[in-house]
Amino acid sequence: MTDSGPDDRATENGTPRTATAQLPAAAEPVEPVEPSKGKRRLWLRTAAVGASVLVLTAAGLGWTLYNKLDGNIRTDLGTERELKQYEAQRPDPSPGKAENILLLGSDSRRGGNSRYGRDQGGQRSDTAILLHIAADRRSATGVSLPRDLMVRIPACTGKDGSRTKARFAQFNTAFETGGAACTIRTVESLTGLRVAHHLVLDFTGFKSLVDRVGGVEVCLPGAVRDREAKLELPAGRQTLGGEDALGYVRARHGLGNGSDTDRMSRQQQFLGSLVKKVRSNGVLLNPAKLYPVLQSATSALTADQGLDSLSELYELAHGVRNIPEDQVRFLTVPRQAYKLDPNRDELVQPDARRLFAQLRKDRAVRVGGGSGEGGGKAREDAKAPGSPAPEDRNHGEGDTVRSPVREGRESPAPDGDGPEKPAPVYRGTTAARDVCRT
Repeated sequence: MTDSGPDDRATENGTPRTATAQLPAAAEPVEPVEPSKGKRRLWLRTAAVGASVLVLTAAGLGWTLYNKLDGNIRTDLGTERELKQYEAQRPDPSPGKAENILLLGSDSRRGGNSRYGRDQGGQRSDTAILLHIAADRRSATGVSLPRDLMVRIPACTGKDGSRTKARFAQFNTAFETGGAACTIRTVESLTGLRVAHHLVLDFTGFKSLVDRVGGVEVCLPGAVRDREAKLELPAGRQTLGGEDALGYVRARHGLGNGSDTDRMSRQQQFLGSLVKKVRSNGVLLNPAKLYPVLQSATSALTADQGLDSLSELYELAHGVRNIPEDQVRFLTVPRQAYKLDPNRDELVQPDARRLFAQLRKDRAVRVGGGSGEGGGKAREDAKAPGSPAPEDRNHGEGDTVRSPVREGRESPAPDGDGPEKPAPVYRGTTAARDVCRT
């Protein structure tokens, strides 16, 4: 049987047959099934509702937290009422947008502060710093005012409503006598600077604030053991928690030379280190870190009506956030031992007059070196001894020295004698200074 070729047999209708293979037909592309318009609208509506709920929940939580912090701050209405009575006697406001804020550390022994001493029925300002913020917001200068500085305290309204007499006494008795209002009037009379705002922070608030930022670094030249301040620390660089930090800034007899000036120098260095810590660990930019810090600060804060809300405090902080650390300066007002009592202080002139004049004119204050027994005394050629306190030098009862004090607006002392001299360099520190640098 022979092989046959291609099958040429015809079909029944005569068409030749072929033997080619038939390939399967290509699959048709499958069109995606779109959801119906009704389902798509439902999904979008559900997503929108969910997002709205999240936004409203976050907003509600934020508003709740804001109100809580805002409500923590106590408003000092009495001080504003008292100061309005003496408006004609007060200095003019600082030029431009420059501001002077009086920071007071209260040594009240009541409430949570009772463990730091017995309540003697009064409240004194353990720490007073006049903070000058430049109009251009490029610098800030904190001037410590010694609590033992002998000053003229004007007639004030006492806390019981009685009227006190003007007297020559220790600076911190002004707060005990007439609270913040009397202290502000004393500062304005002393410096010629208008105090725009004031803030009072108590011991408990200070401790909690330090703990919330994770402690603050200090440097001790030697070991410290001070039973009165409840402080026991080794020498060298270390980070202090709230309790030890409070003892560190309050101690007088177990650290340094035991003077109030030395204590204020430690406070200035500590504040500089605190500023650096807050900036370095991202507290201001991290809500999780910022809230507990604000909770601690506002819970122990008393402020005037211009700074008694979270929004006003935020506006203040926002305005100074870009000040370089080396432009945040701290110094003690130029002082020396009071001639009639070495346990008291008096201003060194003309250094103090020149310092106050620079601040009144919103001029930069230069600081350098350390703060010794001379406080913020300027580094220049030998100066004449500081001017004695006004007129009468006879001691009175207790901390008071009798000296005539005239009522009415007091003109600041002249800026200095003769032509204007180059700005002096005051002994002090900055927030940029290393804590272990001598």
